[in-house]
Amino acid sequence: MNNLCVDIGYRSINHFGEELCGDHIDVVEREDDTSVVVLADGLGSGVKASILSTLTSKIISTMVAAGLSIEDCVETIAATLPVCSVRGLAYSTFTVIRILENDKAEIIQYDNPHVILLRNGKNYDYHITEMSIDNKRIYKSYIQLQENDIFIAMSDGCPHAGIGATYNFGWKREEIVGFMETFSLVGYTAKTLSTILIDEVNKLYGNKPGDDATACTIRIRKREPMNLLLGPPYNRDDCDRMMSLFFSKEGKHIVCGGTTSSIAANYLGKKLVPSLEFVDKDVPPIAHIDGVDLVTEGVITINKALAYAKDYLADNGSFQNWGFKRDGASLICRLLFEEATDINFYVGRAINPAHQNPDLPINIHIKMNLVKELSECLKEMGKRIKVSYF
Repeated sequence: MNNLCVDIGYRSINHFGEELCGDHIDVVEREDDTSVVVLADGLGSGVKASILSTLTSKIISTMVAAGLSIEDCVETIAATLPVCSVRGLAYSTFTVIRILENDKAEIIQYDNPHVILLRNGKNYDYHITEMSIDNKRIYKSYIQLQENDIFIAMSDGCPHAGIGATYNFGWKREEIVGFMETFSLVGYTAKTLSTILIDEVNKLYGNKPGDDATACTIRIRKREPMNLLLGPPYNRDDCDRMMSLFFSKEGKHIVCGGTTSSIAANYLGKKLVPSLEFVDKDVPPIAHIDGVDLVTEGVITINKALAYAKDYLADNGSFQNWGFKRDGASLICRLLFEEATDINFYVGRAINPAHQNPDLPINIHIKMNLVKELSECLKEMGKRIKVSYF
């Protein structure tokens, strides 16, 4: 086993005027460090295409989760899906990427644009074997993984962008490769890379997509632990034990809350230096402690980070805010969303006297719920989460 893991993120836009997307993605993650991603593109757009792509991705991902080989899955779906008698096209095309023990990748492609692999910031031409299953041409590849490899799977709505407008023949694959190479070494998450690509596709369509367009990015990265401390312990005699456990953990350390940061500073024997700069009027200023990577206010800042997390899991529209700003919530988001793979929460259950003001809608239950919701969002992002209460 190695110290690598997969970061999976995707984004779609609908054909202009349609409520449903004709593309569908399913992700299956097994306990044996095997991940399977299926991107299916239904013929046409709207309800019919959505049903076809959903069925295709569900059938393939369910069969893979049941332990069947990729060949069996592809043979079943290729034999099941008919071909449109009018257009001579399959009713649904698909791309399957299986990551085996974070060490090898197996790619199966049927009539979707070929998967792009970026390695060391440049396009990597991997070997492709052509097969025929039920008179359908299927392309298969095996790839030995390296750290920072980036796989980009697309529906054909991406290379079709700009046809007859910005480009005569659409956005060519080599042009998409060149565009994404620019961002490949920055360290963006898979979701952010997919967002960048789809936002550009949408612009090329003039914000009125002529087809459903989906990008799914898989980034191979090293595991990065992160630790977040929020609130003092219920029993003040547990302060040293809580701090000892928190600071002994590998990885970066985030301390949230005024009282909590004072306890952390005393434990480390360092000064707590507050900042008076309001970068964002809705988020209290950060502070600094030598030996701590980030010090912020507590509940208000975490609540803002939670709002960004929910948006991240939707269309990631707030990336322009938290991706570049220097307020406490944005800094927490960059650490948790982009850097961390394994996150340890240390949550104190002490009741803050300041929160007992009846004019403030904050209590211990709200703090616990914030941690619970944020943890669930981070799990959906593919993070490993552990929460310890004191």
